[in-house]
Amino acid sequence: MPQTQHASAPVSSSAPVSSSAPTEAELLDFVRRTAADAALVLSLPLDPEGRTWVRLDGPGGSEAWLIGWPPGTGTGWHDHAESLGAFATARGVLRENSLAVRLPAGGWKTLELTDDVDRSRALPAGRGRAFGHHHVHEVLNESPVEHAVSVHAYYPPLPLIRRFSRTGPVLRLEQVERPEDWQ
Repeated sequence: MPQTQHASAPVSSSAPVSSSAPTEAELLDFVRRTAADAALVLSLPLDPEGRTWVRLDGPGGSEAWLIGWPPGTGTGWHDHAESLGAFATARGVLRENSLAVRLPAGGWKTLELTDDVDRSRALPAGRGRAFGHHHVHEVLNESPVEHAVSVHAYYPPLPLIRRFSRTGPVLRLEQVERPEDWQ
């Protein structure tokens, strides 16, 4: 998540924290409730040029983030390794492009995808989605003028993020980031 600003001390949200490993549904419930916390969303500093974020206390030991998206920004294609996850839009509209295929965990650099694996969805404020292990996607704020804000949660906390490039049906592993790269 190398971007312009971040705060490393977790911020408490109004959502309760569980002591057991959270499920996809529990992560989704958490991000939706947290995205509805107007005071928390308004507290995020926004930068006109780069994404900003603040670490949150997630449920059951999960890793959570409040993220600001300037107009026209996105993540690029990536996955979250062995972590389950969920995110919800708190402000604006985000687009998620994803692949409906489970990629191998490792041992590859280039894959050719079939024609039927692409999925796309718009997530306006109040909408979210959960996902399982090895979910490959990119998240975009396609608005030319409006910032978007979202809440994300992952369990277990992210051991790494694999970043990919994509040219047509070809997906290439470009980089592996570890927590020390974004915290």
